[in-house]
Amino acid sequence: MIVIILATSVLVSILNEIDTALPTNTAVAAVAPVISKNNNKVTVDKFGIRKIYPTKSNGTEWYINMSSPLNDKSFSLSGGGEKTSNSSLANATSLNGHIIKEPDGSYQVYGVRKTGKYDFSVRMNVNASDIAKWWKNIEMTGYVKVVTDTSSGAALDWYARGRLHISSSPCEGVAYHAGLRADGSVYWQKEIWHTGGYTDFRSNITATHSLLGRWVGLKIIMFNINNDSAVRLQTYLDDNATNHWKKVADVVDNGGWYADNPNDLFYSANCGRSKDYIVTNAGPIATFRSDNMIWDFKDLNIREIQPPSDVKVDTIKQLTTNTSSTYNPYVFGNATQEWIDKEHNVKILFSPSPEYPSVGNLTQLGFNVQDLKTGSHLNNMTATVTVINNSTANIGTGISKGTPNGDFSIFKNISAPNGSFSVKDHFLQAGM
Repeated sequence: MIVIILATSVLVSILNEIDTALPTNTAVAAVAPVISKNNNKVTVDKFGIRKIYPTKSNGTEWYINMSSPLNDKSFSLSGGGEKTSNSSLANATSLNGHIIKEPDGSYQVYGVRKTGKYDFSVRMNVNASDIAKWWKNIEMTGYVKVVTDTSSGAALDWYARGRLHISSSPCEGVAYHAGLRADGSVYWQKEIWHTGGYTDFRSNITATHSLLGRWVGLKIIMFNINNDSAVRLQTYLDDNATNHWKKVADVVDNGGWYADNPNDLFYSANCGRSKDYIVTNAGPIATFRSDNMIWDFKDLNIREIQPPSDVKVDTIKQLTTNTSSTYNPYVFGNATQEWIDKEHNVKILFSPSPEYPSVGNLTQLGFNVQDLKTGSHLNNMTATVTVINNSTANIGTGISKGTPNGDFSIFKNISAPNGSFSVKDHFLQAGM
């Protein structure tokens, strides 16, 4: 029997008055970038890389020294949370990591071997010591090539808006994290304190194919909106390293994005922050992080940007449920499966076709989202479902938009007669 896993992440957004460029959060909905223009000419940064947003007038800019990265007092290398000063990095190496210049002028970076999650961990930190120049509304950019990944958890993780991320000062470790995994998937995650204040992933989707052995451009962008009451988070990729950028993730945090840990653990740090704290503050450190990989980089830079002035995000509520279920549609027929998230007042109904998977290569799956208290339907939903088999090979994707009870289709390439499947972390976006 072949087990089919339906896997995406559930995100329900209630949208009222919004700008048409607001997030869709679907992997297939990547759109052309909002490239900054001046007299119809695309503006670029110091390295010739296209800007998504213009640099703020007199804003802070940092560019890596491609001749000697460590010959920069604002730049330091650490691994797995330990602090390392530049002065200890003799010959560009330390107990925490290594930076080696490649023949093509790029640099290879990797950490030390460690058991578990932090194998080869690297933290390249950019410190804006002057409080007036702390990182808040920023565009972090670079080109990367994964040389080796040592586990399925291999990922780049770039973040900002906090200080040190160490257990001895837990409340300093606040950030928005933008991830790009070696397999080509992306995500956003919030850290309210280190390490007990992590949320679930948002926009946790496949954006491209494997990064092994090829150059890819990565931009992660964060800026405040709604009079500094909410934050917009975006990821762009230059998939072929040709300076053509596409948006692959777009998330708004204006509340309701909660830390995963139980209340007693979350509040034990005494940071004075709510469990869905919105990180609107600036911070002195921005970090280019990686775990479980060796990778090459070039042209890393961070710019303080001028966010668009016309973005309006009113009464947006983003909700997540991590409930999962497994059942056999041949047994349950038309029975509707419910996911109830009381914390966020949402009920999601998900119904497989009883014919699954006997209708050729087409599987019909119906869904709707309701307000848990009133039972009213949330309209204009989008759903994206990725199907993988028991060896985690991606075998199909389906998408549907615009109807409160619309079916969406999954095109599959294998047969699983009488096979059960599980629905885990399904993805939905709904608006009223």
